[in-house]
Amino acid sequence: MPTILVTGGTGTLGRCVTERLRTEGHEVRVLSRHTQPYAVDLRVGGSGLDAALDGVDTVVHCATTQRGGDETSADHLIAAARRAGVGHLVYISIVGVDRVPLGYYKTKLAVERRIEESGLGWTVLRTTQFHDLLVTVLGGLAKSPVLLVPAGIQDQPVEVTEVADRLVELALAAPAGRVADLGGPEVRSLDSLARAYLRATGRRRAVARLPLFGQAYRACREGGLLAPEQAVGKTTFEEYLGRRFGG
Repeated sequence: MPTILVTGGTGTLGRCVTERLRTEGHEVRVLSRHTQPYAVDLRVGGSGLDAALDGVDTVVHCATTQRGGDETSADHLIAAARRAGVGHLVYISIVGVDRVPLGYYKTKLAVERRIEESGLGWTVLRTTQFHDLLVTVLGGLAKSPVLLVPAGIQDQPVEVTEVADRLVELALAAPAGRVADLGGPEVRSLDSLARAYLRATGRRRAVARLPLFGQAYRACREGGLLAPEQAVGKTTFEEYLGRRFGG
């Protein structure tokens, strides 16, 4: 069986990918900044990264941060993967990185381009937003007496374990380039998702829609975050909320 390195292997997605690969009996190395024996900051690289990649056949690149540095991290990872003779680099990206002009999305798109031009065998999967992320965002917004959501925005949340299953499938196959997007089962308005969250958590809040301005907001209103033709996820937002909060 191939040796597989998962970057960001202690994060929400990386942890699920690692667990599934190990359950299937694969040798998996977890790379993160604070986890031994492969505690490596990809933004720095160095000999620790070379050691982590020694003998690795496939890399599943889940490490990311919105604080900056993903492009530098990708450069270090790609260079080290070339030196190690890695045959397959799998990258998780986001639906809309080429349509919604947000800084983080532009960075994700730039990393995609680096991987495509790396000379390595590669696969890129774009997915819609995870249920977990949406709950985190709504939880922050619900701290106010009125839960304000951007008007006219729709989302298509997907279950992170289903994304992990797809990444494992791709990692164990041959490099496939840019594969079909993976979207959640339902396209929903943000206000309907907010009300579902409030019901599940027992919070009483008014929900109000707030018009915003700018190119990114317009792109989101035009469906930039969505992949309705790839609504292949199975778990609905209400099902996720039921498992997480009970009831």
